[in-house]
Amino acid sequence: MKKYLVEFIGTFFLVGTVGAAVTSGAVLGPLAIGSALMVMVYAGGHVSGGHYNPAVTLGVWLRGKCPGRDVIPYWTAQIAAAIVAALVVCYLSGRCASPAPRHAIPSLIVEFLFTFALVWVVLNAATASATAGNSFYGLAIGFTVFTGAVAVGGISGGAFNPAVGFGVYMMHFEGLRQLAIYVVADFAGGAAAALAFKAVHEPGE
Repeated sequence: MKKYLVEFIGTFFLVGTVGAAVTSGAVLGPLAIGSALMVMVYAGGHVSGGHYNPAVTLGVWLRGKCPGRDVIPYWTAQIAAAIVAALVVCYLSGRCASPAPRHAIPSLIVEFLFTFALVWVVLNAATASATAGNSFYGLAIGFTVFTGAVAVGGISGGAFNPAVGFGVYMMHFEGLRQLAIYVVADFAGGAAAALAFKAVHEPGE
């Protein structure tokens, strides 16, 4: 139960930061989002692994570092946190805005690519035996999201996370195509990253 609470807390602050940054139009929004993920990974990584992202949970499970019994509870905690964060942001801001994808195909491509990059970094920085016990994993993970948000946020909204996508959908209350893009592309990117990791690492690494 402790792991699931940590996943809820971390995802709540990640999605809340995304929503607050978007509704306020903060210039440093991408940095705030990446930093929120970084600090939450450092805060909860030792308890739950600090996923805060259903695509990361999928990738870590496929890699063999997350028990199958934790996958659904992790996803449940992450989505529940996204819903609560969305409601809080809407209440506090008095309005909600969505970084909606402009075009479906480009959005699918960039969401897949940067979710792949995010999960690839998570697996290599936080689960590989060669990097065990390092102190840079949170920074690496947070800056991957920061990089993606700056590089392609204008194309897809820069979710790289189905929970963030669901939170954005809740804030906007429309755009099922947008939610579908985040779910399909981000889960596919996470799964592909796990397969790529296993292809370049020996079992047990």
